[in-house]
Amino acid sequence: MEMKDLENYTGSGIRPSDFDAFWEKGLREMESLSLDYILDPVDIPSQVANFYHLTFKGVDGAIIHCQLITPKETTGKKLKGMLQFHGYHTDSGDFQDKIGWAAEGFVVLALDARGQGGLSQDCTQTNGGVMKGLIIRGMEEGKGNLYFRQVFLDTAHAARILKEMAFVDETRIYAQGASQGGGLTIACAGLVPDLYRIYVSYPFLSDYRKAYALGAQTSAFEEIPYWFQFRDPLHKRETEVFDTLEYIDIQHFAPRIKAEVCWVIGMQDAVVPPITQMATYNKLTSKKQLVVLPEYGHEYLPKVSDEMRSYFLN
Repeated sequence: MEMKDLENYTGSGIRPSDFDAFWEKGLREMESLSLDYILDPVDIPSQVANFYHLTFKGVDGAIIHCQLITPKETTGKKLKGMLQFHGYHTDSGDFQDKIGWAAEGFVVLALDARGQGGLSQDCTQTNGGVMKGLIIRGMEEGKGNLYFRQVFLDTAHAARILKEMAFVDETRIYAQGASQGGGLTIACAGLVPDLYRIYVSYPFLSDYRKAYALGAQTSAFEEIPYWFQFRDPLHKRETEVFDTLEYIDIQHFAPRIKAEVCWVIGMQDAVVPPITQMATYNKLTSKKQLVVLPEYGHEYLPKVSDEMRSYFLN
């Protein structure tokens, strides 16, 4: 599809009437947790940055791991903060990837999503299986047990910790991520509306109904048809399933976002179809801009990192 076909698309999702109440309850649960965290220094040679493992206790008691990278000198300063979220099934990457941001005066907090490639713990209790992915993890017990409910709240808790650091300017918190990381960035900005500026590339976790209708077996949403194939081949629970997934569909967070948004999309993306992304983008009401790469898909996007640097430093 061409961009002109997507400019007015507002998604196939059905926003639950209690969506905001559901997440406000989750935020109250998260905010009742201690802001305490453990810092363990990491010995990596650098003239500009310090490195730490940071762990905190999230909702349901899971131990959540982050990387913390700070400039060498933080005393008496108020520095910009940056949250980073990674792609599906991976982790927060290498510490050295963040040195450039620390050199520019950012304090970087990079979250490991629960039970994926990093060090964060997943405490989800479910009778249902993962079935090739995590969108449906915990789903069979209902919306309150969804895996991504807990991860979205972890992103908000990480933002809360970063904002409370004495050397961080709580009015200048940025966030970024690609694919799942983009989806987590959108969710975080919806739960923490006073984030300052966010940058996302081809965000995942949007418009599940449309993704399924497009034939999700070959996309990042493959776990949904896979679940039906082996758990509900007659689709007796189809309405229940999609109504439950609405609570973790990032398009419904869009109206809550106040941060400025820069969104990058590759029009050849077959992993996270552009139309699913636009379901969220078109619902944003804050200041926003769309960067379109017509010949690229779900892959390395050239020149994008330079654009992001300008966006965060200007």
